[in-house]
Amino acid sequence: MGWLKSLFGGRDRTAALPLYDAVIARARQPHWYLDGAVPDTLDGRFDMVAAVLAMVQLRLETDPAGAEPSAVLTERFVDDMDAQVRQIGFGDMVVGKHVGRMMGMLGGRLGAYREGIASGTLDAALVRNLYRGEAPDPQAVAHVRHALLALHAAIGQTSINALMEGRLP
Repeated sequence: MGWLKSLFGGRDRTAALPLYDAVIARARQPHWYLDGAVPDTLDGRFDMVAAVLAMVQLRLETDPAGAEPSAVLTERFVDDMDAQVRQIGFGDMVVGKHVGRMMGMLGGRLGAYREGIASGTLDAALVRNLYRGEAPDPQAVAHVRHALLALHAAIGQTSINALMEGRLP
């Protein structure tokens, strides 16, 4: 198996485990679902993981040294989503299709959050992606916006090595 890894340029996906675990822990914090009114459902939890992961990925893409960590983190996300879809009970024949769709959703959210942060209007992206188009109370959106922007700013000041060690500010 080691020769396959070297032949196809496989990465050590365990290198991203501390950071990925920190992303998951952050996305599971109750305030997103209570104060932020993110639906506490399978879809809502995926959307929150994607939002926190996007903040990390946006940081990694600002630094040439972040390319490899970003790739490994994305591969860790794929591994986790594959396992989650299988645990739900999907068979081998459709797992790839579902994981591919999730990757597309992550990519779309990454672009939407990148644009929203750059333009200073993150709310539309949040309503579309976290609330699936159903805007909750404006205070809930404001809570999530404030928390994600604070996370984004703090991550921007954090070294890639610290992030890879799982130290999300």
